[in-house]
Amino acid sequence: MTIQEWKSAGTIREVSGYRLFVREGRNHGPPLLMLHGFPTASWDWQKIWPRLSRRFQLIAPDFLGFGFSEKPYPHAYSVTEQADLCRQLLTLIGASRYHILAHDYGNSVAQELMALAREQDKAPRILSVAFLNGGLFPEAHQPRLIQSLLASPAGFLLVPFMSKSTLRRTFNRIFGPDYHLSESEVDSFWQLLQYHRGKRCIPALLRYMEERVEQRHRWVPPLLDSPYPIRLINGPEDPISGRHLAEHYANLRPDADIVYIKGVGHYPQIEAPEAVLDAFLDFHT
Repeated sequence: MTIQEWKSAGTIREVSGYRLFVREGRNHGPPLLMLHGFPTASWDWQKIWPRLSRRFQLIAPDFLGFGFSEKPYPHAYSVTEQADLCRQLLTLIGASRYHILAHDYGNSVAQELMALAREQDKAPRILSVAFLNGGLFPEAHQPRLIQSLLASPAGFLLVPFMSKSTLRRTFNRIFGPDYHLSESEVDSFWQLLQYHRGKRCIPALLRYMEERVEQRHRWVPPLLDSPYPIRLINGPEDPISGRHLAEHYANLRPDADIVYIKGVGHYPQIEAPEAVLDAFLDFHT
């Protein structure tokens, strides 16, 4: 599905005064909140959307500052704000109980939602969480050099030099060895990044890496002792959060539910959608 087809099938919802793009499924099954990664958007889910839409009421927002959502600038972006917007969106839709499928940046948003669920006895209620690759533990997260540079105080100076070629090179290094991004995929990712002048927001959005360190005391405990099931579906070839991060999780929680997808890197849902679907639906079975 092209990004224009994806956009046409979505809606704009006003949440806390911001205009968020949301792709919603019409199934009457249990709600599934789908949280995308950095620096992309909900379009990341398009390969697994059709099968999931038969089982769940899908809710896939573009986070504030991403994709087709509003991209305020300047703005102090934070994971805690994104989680609050997600909770408001769920309330707006009428989802009082929901499952989560998260990737990368979305993992941190899911962790904040999990922390809030422990701290506050408020609806909506989490039923389960499935993670794809992402920095669940800051001590095991290995960001690319370009991410660290853009997140630095001088990051805004590098923004003008970011290009589609930069994006292509970065993605080629984090995908698995058996997957080769097509030119149309690179074009789509770049268009999503550029939409509403989004490139200028990147340094502020990257503060999430610092937030992971600051919030570790809240975000890690729910992973180790949760009242609902958790599964990590991991692309082990990912240099950022691959096998090394999954093994760190297993060391902290020996009974951790981890599924490795052989030969896959940072974007399992794009590189091996059928394997991700099998692992995710098995988790729900």
